[in-house]
Amino acid sequence: MDKVTIGEVIKPHGVQGEIKVHPITDNPKRFKKLQEVILVQNQVQRRLKVLNAKVQESEIYLTLEGVNSRDEADKLRGWAIKVDRSEVPPLKEGWYYFELEGMQVYEGETLLGTLTRVIETGANDVYLVKGNGREICVPALKSVVKHVDVPGRRMEVELPLGLLDGEE
Repeated sequence: MDKVTIGEVIKPHGVQGEIKVHPITDNPKRFKKLQEVILVQNQVQRRLKVLNAKVQESEIYLTLEGVNSRDEADKLRGWAIKVDRSEVPPLKEGWYYFELEGMQVYEGETLLGTLTRVIETGANDVYLVKGNGREICVPALKSVVKHVDVPGRRMEVELPLGLLDGEE
């Protein structure tokens, strides 16, 4: 994964080309440090220099080079805002969700499928694993998730009894 999504353009803000951004990050202040962003929609990518970034609580406003009017900003509505993976600071412990998605999930030597999504439930996260014509909701608990190899793209789990259909 070479690019990481950190937000989405919601709408224009004002008449000078500023955009309002919905942050998809637990640290909205990271936008203030950005030098450039990659705007992505479908297969189209645009790298733009960040001229100004304002963070007001959970609202983000960006001024981007080359976006000089409300009409130009409106054309970016719905575009994903990404950064190069190298700009994402390492975590002291644990993993980013984007590092887990796409990982192969095994129980012993049995491939259960691919982790397609991390679902935040409140109590604990749940990993949605798809494979072999089924979906499995794996609780993100230390008692279940035994090993995560981010570089190797592999997760090893020990599922609770009864989680798989037909298991006694």
